[in-house]
Amino acid sequence: MRLSTGDKIVSIFIYTSLTILAFVSFYPFWNSLVISFNVGQDTSLGGITIWPRKFTFDNYYVVFRDQRILDAFFISVFRTVAGTFLSVALTSMFAYGLAVKGVIGKKYYMIFAVITMYFNGGLIPFFLVNRELHLMNTFWVLVIPFAVSVFNMIIFRTFFREIPGELEESAKIDGCDTFGIFFRIILPLSGPVFATLGLFTAVFHWNDWFNVIIFIDKTELYPIQALLQQILRSNTMSEALNAAVSGSSAAGDIMSLSKSVTSKSITMATMIVATLPIIAVYPFVQKYFVKGVLVGSLKG
Repeated sequence: MRLSTGDKIVSIFIYTSLTILAFVSFYPFWNSLVISFNVGQDTSLGGITIWPRKFTFDNYYVVFRDQRILDAFFISVFRTVAGTFLSVALTSMFAYGLAVKGVIGKKYYMIFAVITMYFNGGLIPFFLVNRELHLMNTFWVLVIPFAVSVFNMIIFRTFFREIPGELEESAKIDGCDTFGIFFRIILPLSGPVFATLGLFTAVFHWNDWFNVIIFIDKTELYPIQALLQQILRSNTMSEALNAAVSGSSAAGDIMSLSKSVTSKSITMATMIVATLPIIAVYPFVQKYFVKGVLVGSLKG
């Protein structure tokens, strides 16, 4: 099919705009990656754009010798895994209860749930509730308060309602109870929506730093993003450099680190370490996005 001149102009405009948008979105990450592999003293001179001028691994050497960063990284991993599993499990079961027929009062449960999505008590009541539950300064304050998402529940519920009811009736005839139907019938058929909403939940837990600063005073419980935020707001990278230098066995290593590493270069290396794991997950679930979210939401 031949395009008219007007269609060609529109297509050129769209593709040019998308290319510029993609470049503007991707370049800051790429520049941070380049700086993390460049000698810190050389980076301070400026002019580092799309490729390292003096390549080095010293910045990552310092990062991985800092025990605080390693501990924060593993806390982030554990929080993401535990928080995602708990949230997806509870939210999906809540949604299934509101999707099946015959549940008494499910209309009012849905109204109450939606109200909490639009109106909440605010930060201070949220803080007081967590304090009264003795969750403050514990790992579980990062998981339990976010165990159920109403927005995700609505998507789950809409997706479940699209599954033919005859499958559930057949399972009941075969003797399955409600939990059996959910885990043996509904769960295997809902892979796309579970993968997509699981990714969204994982991204939230991995990137969240604000709630950490509000509810946790102990820096040893900080995930990587909260520690990175603290690093960006202070000069604590000098402590990491001092720790790496003091751990070097040779005088040549000490001189090399002091000449090639700066606070900015270490900060960029820490940002890359904190960002790459969650980015690496996207390719494995990207194929589920349209089928899992768009179908589950637009049909509602």
